[in-house]
Amino acid sequence: MAEAIRIPSVDKERLAVLGLARSGLAAAETLKASGADVWAWDDDPVKRARAESKGLVCRDPARTDLAGFLGMVMSPGIPHTFPKPHPAAARAKAAGVPLLSDIELLGRACPQARYIGITGTNGKSTTTTLVGHLLQASGRKVRVGGNLGVPALSLVPLGKGGIYVLEMSSYQLELIPRLVFDVAVLLNITPDHLERHGGMDGYIAAKRRIFERQDSEDTAIVALDDPDSEAVYDDLVASGRQQVVPISATRMVMGGIFVEDGLLTDDSGGWGSPVLDLRLAPTLPGRHNWQNAAAAYAVGRVFEIGDRAVARSLLSYPGLAHRQERIAVIDGITYINDSKATNAAATGNALACYESIYWIAGGKAKEGGIESLAPHFHDIRHAFLIGEAADEFARTLGGRVSHTRSGDLASAVASATARARADGLRNAIVLLSPACASFDQFVDFEGRGDAFRALVQAIPGGRA
Repeated sequence: MAEAIRIPSVDKERLAVLGLARSGLAAAETLKASGADVWAWDDDPVKRARAESKGLVCRDPARTDLAGFLGMVMSPGIPHTFPKPHPAAARAKAAGVPLLSDIELLGRACPQARYIGITGTNGKSTTTTLVGHLLQASGRKVRVGGNLGVPALSLVPLGKGGIYVLEMSSYQLELIPRLVFDVAVLLNITPDHLERHGGMDGYIAAKRRIFERQDSEDTAIVALDDPDSEAVYDDLVASGRQQVVPISATRMVMGGIFVEDGLLTDDSGGWGSPVLDLRLAPTLPGRHNWQNAAAAYAVGRVFEIGDRAVARSLLSYPGLAHRQERIAVIDGITYINDSKATNAAATGNALACYESIYWIAGGKAKEGGIESLAPHFHDIRHAFLIGEAADEFARTLGGRVSHTRSGDLASAVASATARARADGLRNAIVLLSPACASFDQFVDFEGRGDAFRALVQAIPGGRA
């Protein structure tokens, strides 16, 4: 059995844990095993019952005097500011009790390990796993987790020489009051989760937190491919606190890492050394993935991994489910699962990679809709619209893109297959890239992507 994480600093301390899904339950169990007096809570009675079956005590912190609590560990999905704080979070703040995350506790449990944090509106998961793949291939002792879905406190403890590579959401970044990232990566900033941050300014401020408390021994890696991220880069350079490495997937950046026409180039030494033609990397298609690759390469430079070793890792990277995942090629039609594209910017990245697209889109719409995707409409042969957003998307597409209100995913896959076969085009792509959250018809984006995979595999010839 793998060694479990223990947090010596919480022995005999009292902490509340709010939210008992995967990360919250792991945090509560780790705190209890570390000697803490844990008061666990979830508004869902089913989750409370599961926690109690594991020997945890459930008490509602919104109805508790929190004086003397060391902290409240919150699941990141629970609001503590906008649009309205959870009553327990409001009570904790009033009592001066710090709000923490499981990732903050990981930092306290394993202070000798090194920490790499990766954030951005899009590309976090791919870059996080790509960095983990690169470091593992170089022989480092690495664990990957965070917002990816692997609870931080479920990872094995690492000491000196160990490296945690953590995907960090904007929600999680608000709940790490002390953790410092040895290497912090910002990929991009586009509007997302604005209701949780009180608007764009709040969202940007949350993303900036990944660089807090860094000093001259730490490294910030920032992509310059959108104006908000470039502004963060300028501020970091002006502060002079940490080492700052610029990257870009759209243009040359002096002294940084960049990609032009697919060629990954290292200019950190000032001589523009070519590293790899990323068009040869099968699981990293498109400019957005070139940005991910540039970020991973920059991390590799921090850890003094050679160019050739990085190139081999980029070429051997297996890719991630639900991120432009190629499911099958049936009768010349390629089926791509991009269910993780829960906003228009992510879907735009996918649409830019293909032609002759039979696009499945829709779900629970996010602010801003899909008008920003208009530059890609000419590559869409037909759109098949599902979920709550179907009517809104149909209005946006109007007479510009032929479309069908399919309603549900099964109907959309069947109709897209029939239409692609009837058209008989070479290189036809049936692309699930919803530009929406999944919560109207599915539990999460993974469930939506798994359903798409099953539907494709049920087509004759769809399963190898």
